[in-house]
Amino acid sequence: MTVSALTRPGERDRLIVKLSEIDWLFVAVLTLIAGAGGLMLFSIAGSSWTPWAAPHLIRYALLLAIMIVLAVLDVRVWFALAYPIYGLGLLLLVAVAVHGQTRLGATRWLGVGPFSFQPSEVMKIGIVLALARLYHGAGAQRARLSWWLLIPAGMIAVPVLLVAKQPDLGTAMLIALTGTVIVVLAGLSWRVIAVGVLGALAVAPPFFMFVMHDYQRERILTFLHPENDPSGTGYHILQSMIALGSGGLLGKGYGLGSQSQLNFLPEKQTDFIFATLAEEFGFVGCVSILILYGAVIFMALRTAYLSHSHFGRLAAAGVTATFALYVMINGAMVMGLAPVVGVPMPMLSYGGTVMVTVMVGFGLVQSVRVHRYAEVTSGKGTFV
Repeated sequence: MTVSALTRPGERDRLIVKLSEIDWLFVAVLTLIAGAGGLMLFSIAGSSWTPWAAPHLIRYALLLAIMIVLAVLDVRVWFALAYPIYGLGLLLLVAVAVHGQTRLGATRWLGVGPFSFQPSEVMKIGIVLALARLYHGAGAQRARLSWWLLIPAGMIAVPVLLVAKQPDLGTAMLIALTGTVIVVLAGLSWRVIAVGVLGALAVAPPFFMFVMHDYQRERILTFLHPENDPSGTGYHILQSMIALGSGGLLGKGYGLGSQSQLNFLPEKQTDFIFATLAEEFGFVGCVSILILYGAVIFMALRTAYLSHSHFGRLAAAGVTATFALYVMINGAMVMGLAPVVGVPMPMLSYGGTVMVTVMVGFGLVQSVRVHRYAEVTSGKGTFV
């Protein structure tokens, strides 16, 4: 489909045209990552499709269909829903604080009949949409340096504090970093960035001493010296590093990873699945999967670049930032370069909550691509 054809009146509204405009190479790479996750989950379950591999692949297939439906949704609908989704996320986070479900000492879930979910996942999409809409109508001077910046700062701070109180420091950090990335990409002055970095460094010690929970401080101390308690708090990191190192260049072979197969490696199907991959497929396997992740990030950022609307650019970039942060934080955690914060490797790890967030986010990214020529305005908008 050529650009000239796409400019004909009504041409871009046809469903077949919208489907053809989806980046199917992007979909193929996502499928490869999810497929690799299914194979690893099959392996660590002792060559069994249950309890993890089959549900993982079925969930991906269903969410892929949902992603395609969201991709053909007009980007102006996303624009109109931006503030309502953000507001809904805030209300749900407040509801968690009032009467959320508590598990393992953390109150992060809301129950709806037999089902439960984490409202913080709604906020991961909501913060991207709300900030993208806010900056869509803001002038360059406001975005660069003005008192107006207190508005986006407050929009980020409120959900971050609500999530941190649950407590869920990993998710709070993801929301804060994603929001910061959007604010920076929108044109924030480097002077403000420098002051912010210095301020963060200044408040880090008192935050560590007086704000963090005991177990959170313990995680950071364990990260610095895991060998001090090898059978206790340092166990996760040490076993992960053993799995990473024992894989060597080419790995021990599919299904032959002793750390995971003999249950030495904790959370092998979720937070530490990358260590399992390293043990069975070695350095080459790790690099291969990271190349796939890099390809997803590159293609999503290219979609952001191609968008004709500021909302589309920032929304696609924000979703991509969240995905990239998942990969970087989990990779660093597994390699002992960051504290254990409970952030899974997206599409590779078992777990429906993160996969739902990622696939809905990528539905937004593909909507931006399909409607990249749309002129998004505060009214109904027009195509050009």
